[in-house]
Order: sequence, then C-alpha cells, then structure tokens
Amino acid sequence: MIEISPKAKALIFDLDGTVADTLPIHYKGWVDVLEEHKINFPRELFNEFTGIPTYKIVSHINEKFGVNLNPAETSKKKEEYCLKNINQVQLIKPVADIIYKYHTKMPISLGTGSTKNVTDIILEKLGLDKYFDIYVTADDVVNHKPAPDTFLRCAELMGVAPEFCQVFEDGDIGLQAAKSAGMIATDIRPYL
Repeated sequence: MIEISPKAKALIFDLDGTVADTLPIHYKGWVDVLEEHKINFPRELFNEFTGIPTYKIVSHINEKFGVNLNPAETSKKKEEYCLKNINQVQLIKPVADIIYKYHTKMPISLGTGSTKNVTDIILEKLGLDKYFDIYVTADDVVNHKPAPDTFLRCAELMGVAPEFCQVFEDGDIGLQAAKSAGMIATDIRPYL
C-alpha cells in the first residue's frame, strides 16, 4: 500500500496516470493525430511529456519533428479522440483507495495538466467527482508542470502550507513540480 507521510496534512493527486489510467487513450490519440502528418510518435517520447498540457506538447512536437502544427487545432483533435474513447478509462486502485480512505480525514485536491472539460468528464465517469471539491487544471494556471504553480494553487485552495502537502504523481515532470513546491513528492509507479 502507498504510505501517507506522518507529516502530511493534505493530499494532492495528479489525474492522468495517477488516479485514472488515461495514458493509453492519450497515447493512441497522439498516434492517430500525428499519423495524419506522417509523424511516428514513439512511446518513450510520449512518456517524457506526461503532465504537460496538450497544447504545450504540440510546441515540443513542432520543435522535435520540424513541423508547424497548429496547437489549438491539434489539441482539439487529440482531445476529441480521448473523449470518444473515455469509456476505456479505468481507476488506478491503489491511488483510489487512498482517496476513499482520506477524503473525510484531511483536505484532498487534484492538480492536473488536463483541461477542466476533460477533468470533469473523467472524474464523473470514474465516480470521483464527489471526492474532489478542489482541483486545479491546465486552464487555471499560466505556468504548468514542471513549474510548481498547479500544486501551490491546490495548497492555497485547501488552506494548507506546501510543506504539509503530499503529492501523488506518476510522471517525472509532476514529481519535479511537487519538489519545487516544497511538498512531499510520492512516485506511485512502484506501486502499480
């Protein structure tokens, strides 16, 4: 079981790959969208972008592959693919167990690189919408992960100092953001 730090007074969860197993549909969405432009998108490269908002990933793709994809159009196509396949998303049980156990015992929030629209749909689909009154999405901050802003905003909304917040993450960028925020960073990958 994933341990809660004795120092923790609040818990912050990433969404994609941490609470919800959305990475397969996100990856397939990217593959399908980029295939139209004759771009082969390796899984290893996708893994490097975990936690970064979609439209910012488009900038990285443009740079890496020497293309000029429109961030808004490309993001919209990729999001449409994900929403069309949302029924494939599963809960990540070891993390969900923490949410169920602690949601009435201490403040919890969600800090994600997904948009509010996608976050709302995923939380509702998984029956987690009633557990998260506080969440910060890509729409709510200017500086996304690896900047600490998403998690710092969660702490602020929960009314808990950053050093007492434990963050649960599956991506290196998100773990870097949690550490930059001065929070307790927990990599959930070893528990999956």
